[in-house]
Amino acid sequence: MNPRTVQKVLGVLLMLFSLSMLPPLFLALFFRDGTALPFLLTLGLILGAGFLIWLPVRDRRQELRLRDGFLVVVLFWTTLGLCGALPFLLAERPGLSLTDAVFESLSGLTTTGATVILGIDALPPALLFYRQQLQWLGGMGIIVLAVAVLPMLGIGGMQLYRAETPGPIKDAKLTPRITETAKALWYLYLILTILCAFAYWVAGMTLFDAIGHAFSTVAIGGFSTHDASMGYFDSTALEMVAVVFMFLSGINFALHFLVWRRRNPLLYWRDSEFRFYVLLLVLITAIVVLSLYYTGTYPDWAEAFTQGLFQTVSIGTTTGFTTAAFYHWPGFISILLLFSSFVGGCAGSTGGGIKVIRFLLLIKQGLREINRLIHPNAQIPVRMGSRTVDPQVVEAVWGFFSLYVASFILMYLVLAATGLDLMTAFSAVAACINNLGPGLASVGAHYADLSDPAKWILCFAMLLGRLEIFTLLVLLTPAFWRH
Repeated sequence: MNPRTVQKVLGVLLMLFSLSMLPPLFLALFFRDGTALPFLLTLGLILGAGFLIWLPVRDRRQELRLRDGFLVVVLFWTTLGLCGALPFLLAERPGLSLTDAVFESLSGLTTTGATVILGIDALPPALLFYRQQLQWLGGMGIIVLAVAVLPMLGIGGMQLYRAETPGPIKDAKLTPRITETAKALWYLYLILTILCAFAYWVAGMTLFDAIGHAFSTVAIGGFSTHDASMGYFDSTALEMVAVVFMFLSGINFALHFLVWRRRNPLLYWRDSEFRFYVLLLVLITAIVVLSLYYTGTYPDWAEAFTQGLFQTVSIGTTTGFTTAAFYHWPGFISILLLFSSFVGGCAGSTGGGIKVIRFLLLIKQGLREINRLIHPNAQIPVRMGSRTVDPQVVEAVWGFFSLYVASFILMYLVLAATGLDLMTAFSAVAACINNLGPGLASVGAHYADLSDPAKWILCFAMLLGRLEIFTLLVLLTPAFWRH
């Protein structure tokens, strides 16, 4: 392990993050909303801290190893959550405590979308924009963006990229050079954001709301500039725009890149993960719509369809926008929607959850074991499309799933021990580890009423989910620190 190299990377990344304070600072000066000083102080503090961390090791030139990459990612996201809390802490409104400020910051950066702020509509415009921007930056991962510039600083980026994307496709590169891969991902991300903002604006949002909601839609974050979320606008057209872009953002960005490069949309349907992703959303939407209509929740077919479709895509992709209090719907529907977030988006997307490809591999592996009981001597490979899946990948998926379940159960029990009722504790952990946001029972609308210990547990859950379990838990093993 190279601690001085890790220190240099961390300092550079902090200095880069400090620049994200400039857009809200300019807005604060434009609107004169009283938040210019908090953003200016935050910029100076983070820039200064990053510079002081970087300065003693500025001449250090050594390639990052894989273990260094894991350490940088975890340190950076943890530090980012703390630094990102400064504007919430320093601003007069909403006047958050340290715990609440860190919770809101981590919720934004991990694209969870759980909030502790009441009265979002009354927040200063610059702070509203900052919340949305946090999710946009966290959506694709600031570290993936930084990978594009780290080689110019004499620091290799492949280890960072692999640590940041520890899913089944972690070693897949869209282009021969990792720098070009990071750029390709961000170009796609930026184009999708611009298209989404334009569509929202054409459909009736103000430019400010359109940009803010585009940030959180493409990031699959769920923060809104209004307390009522997307329900504030009461517009079917806006809801359908959101459905389209939430669906697109839940697809593997590598697949988007291949379709764009080869100019062949049929590549979507040839992808096993994409087909399963569509199948799940269509199936759950049909069940939810029929249930809403036949339980009398919405006696009109059109309303049952639009409400059911929007909530299914929003929660199924782990975005977390709402147009209705789905946590007050019949229990079967609420639980089904919450469980859909466990699957989440595709690997390589901005979505949370276990990821569609892992879920599909778990099903295929389960079916293979059933077939082995019938044919014990048969060699039955697990296949994705026309390709045989490497047994090590299948083992890694099972390892991920077991760690996911164990982590979930442990946090669920600890959260219940803080005094929360079982449904609130279960849904809160599910919503945070899946980076969903809204839960059920007491955390359906917001998380403001939870105790400080409960909020810190959920902060850990959000970070664990965003870093996909392995990246964070590997640091807690003794083997990681052995030379």
